[in-house]
Amino acid sequence: MSRPSPDRAAPRIRMTGPARRRQLIDVGRGLFAAKGADAATIEEIASTAGVTKPVIYEHFGSKEGLYRVVVEEESELLLRAITGSLAEDAKPRVLVERAAMALLTYIENRSEGFRILVRDAPPGQQAGALTSILSRITARVEHILADEFAARGFSAGDGAMYAQMLVGMVAMTGQWWLDARSPDKRAVAAHLVNLAWNGLTGLQKEPALVDGAARV
Repeated sequence: MSRPSPDRAAPRIRMTGPARRRQLIDVGRGLFAAKGADAATIEEIASTAGVTKPVIYEHFGSKEGLYRVVVEEESELLLRAITGSLAEDAKPRVLVERAAMALLTYIENRSEGFRILVRDAPPGQQAGALTSILSRITARVEHILADEFAARGFSAGDGAMYAQMLVGMVAMTGQWWLDARSPDKRAVAAHLVNLAWNGLTGLQKEPALVDGAARV
């Protein structure tokens, strides 16, 4: 009886439907982050995943369908991380620290996802995914800061405006840190809160986070 050649290629392991879908999402995320939604082709996605184009159509309908799923997944992860950091009962400064750390930790762990969120708008949407996420976060920050601003005599309109400024500052710093990665995220978060809370005239030379729980 003949024996199989020892150098014969091992048979390809057939993936389950959920496993294949997960693989395609991961491959798509990597290519979309590296090239952008327009430049990454469905042929390239299929080749990288080791499948034919009809497999992608079967799971997502189109390249745009795959891109939309990637954006939705990353949006949910980022939104959950930041809103979770703002959900606990703590002083406003501590909550800002935790939100900044949540954003920077997401960027650290899912750089590809963040690149996608800041770069392209999903098909059919005028605003990018990050813009939509930040709008929801701003509403939460405005609510958190309401008492603080009321105590200082600010109007509700002023509070809404400052919430936009605060969230925008954190988001823009996160986009810079995506590539800079120095200093480390705790130092970046400390400097963010230093500026937000102390202002330019009251900046501390060596700021530090006051929240011992913000050690993500």
